[in-house]
Amino acid sequence: MSAGLVLGSHYRSPEPPADRYVPTEPAVTTISCPPEMHATARRLGYDVTLSQVLRVRVASTGTTVWICRDEVSRLYYQANRGGYEKTWIEGKTALFLPNVVKDDDGYHATADDGNTFAVNEVRLEIVKNGKPQTWDVTPE
Repeated sequence: MSAGLVLGSHYRSPEPPADRYVPTEPAVTTISCPPEMHATARRLGYDVTLSQVLRVRVASTGTTVWICRDEVSRLYYQANRGGYEKTWIEGKTALFLPNVVKDDDGYHATADDGNTFAVNEVRLEIVKNGKPQTWDVTPE
């Protein structure tokens, strides 16, 4: 029995080879959505913290569009003519929409009036009264 104790005390568990890949979690950087968007969300009854998923700008109009996610992964759409630089007036220069849906082509939202908004990294399409308009966008 003493031989077993002596041998057991010298046993070490094998160490992984030095060149073995050990996966690590990627660093997650969250960018908060604009304070104006948070204020609009709260005013409309969404008491959430919003993190940016996508932000693009339409060069020809200066409009910036944000897609943001809350803590339980619900998506929201926010657009403002003039981006950060201009005053946000919800319903005039700015539009906030909840219930955004993501698919292979980007993000889609529908307003109460039936108008639809689709955005991805390369384009913004708005269909108002059945008439589509499309703009090229640049990620910000």
